[in-house]
Amino acid sequence: MHRFQTKSAIIRLRFAAFFLGLLWILIPAAGGILVYSLVENDKTLTLVAMGVALAAICVMIIQWILAARTRCPLCLTPVLAVKRCSKHRNAKRLLGSYRLRAALMILFKGRFHCPYCNEPSVLEVRERHARGRSHHRG
Repeated sequence: MHRFQTKSAIIRLRFAAFFLGLLWILIPAAGGILVYSLVENDKTLTLVAMGVALAAICVMIIQWILAARTRCPLCLTPVLAVKRCSKHRNAKRLLGSYRLRAALMILFKGRFHCPYCNEPSVLEVRERHARGRSHHRG
């Protein structure tokens, strides 16, 4: 499993994954509330739907900014950003989305497979060894 160089890269990845998951909840919620408010002719509920949609737009912008710097430790491709690059032939999707699958794996398992190189990565900082020093004492 590949590991990350810094703790900040892991934190960015977790935040971007959280906002992507939140986005997948807010957009259908806004649509559902809007449809229901139109069927019931409830103007207050329509305003709530508009508020949820506005929140979804804000979350989308935050996620877009964070996702641009969430790179796979091996191939360095932004894992949670919208890229039109070719995905690995064995990469798996969830609800039609490679990014959603990676985000949920990050949030709930602490690891993920990059959809571009399909290599597994764990959300841990890799150990750094001092150069020129032996760790074994004899």
